[in-house]
Amino acid sequence: MTLFTRGVDLILRFVITIAFSVLVACVVWQVFSRYVLQSPSTVTDEMARFLFIWVALLGGAYTLGQRRHLAIDLLPVITTGTTRLLVNAAIIGAIAFFAGVVLIYGGIDLVARTLETGQVSPALRLPMGLIYIAIPFSGTCMLYYCLTFLIDLLREGRGPNEQQTAAPKAGGPLD
Repeated sequence: MTLFTRGVDLILRFVITIAFSVLVACVVWQVFSRYVLQSPSTVTDEMARFLFIWVALLGGAYTLGQRRHLAIDLLPVITTGTTRLLVNAAIIGAIAFFAGVVLIYGGIDLVARTLETGQVSPALRLPMGLIYIAIPFSGTCMLYYCLTFLIDLLREGRGPNEQQTAAPKAGGPLD
């Protein structure tokens, strides 16, 4: 694993952990203010929704990079040799296509249109483009991980669904 990939992993882990912690605090405060204080907070409700978007998208990118994503690996398992290499390359290509076209290209278009119209969130008054920037950002991370998968495939023959053969590390869910 390259130093740059470790840096990307570290940044994603940090952002996901902070966002999830704030998300939990917002939800706890929302429940407390609604049921105990009888006055629900609209700010924490909206903030929790936005943080959930970021955690889900960045968590998906991080999970992909850790090769822990949901995968149906029937074809790579039943094939060998060049066929297996081609199947794994096609899988990487499909993921890269989705990340590039849908998440990056479509996400940038969505962010630009949203910023153009000046749409803001009701409670926090944030430009919605700032919320939607999570889409192309996660797509960029996924595309980077696809590049590393392709390099691993060409160097070691290891597909995108195959973990490294080293012993697993003990630690938390984000390790």
